[in-house]
Amino acid sequence: QVQVIESGGGLAQAGGSLRVSCVVSGRTFSRRDTAWFRQAPGKEREFVAALTWTGGTYYADTVKGRFAISADNGQNTVFLQMNSLRSEDTAVYYCAARDRITGEINWDRTYIYWGQGTQVTVSS
Repeated sequence: QVQVIESGGGLAQAGGSLRVSCVVSGRTFSRRDTAWFRQAPGKEREFVAALTWTGGTYYADTVKGRFAISADNGQNTVFLQMNSLRSEDTAVYYCAARDRITGEINWDRTYIYWGQGTQVTVSS
């Protein structure tokens, strides 16, 4: 059974940094894309960043240049380094994974493995 577990959320001041982590376990994937999504109160879930099974990275325009997605050697742990945080980055951050590499990288409906989310709060 695949498990996706996020950690590392918390409180930061505007302009500060946080790093969230995501561990995907339970099976060995021959190919796996991993992404971060977020959902703020009263808003729809939105794409943040993704790391493809070939090592490619993708970012939402709202975080480009401020956030960085990376992984350990085996991509078992995926990190999202968040710098220059803004109050509008406040949200629950979800890690998601897919092994059927189909559809756009930022389509949440294509991801079948999801974590429970970790809260990130940025105070202004």
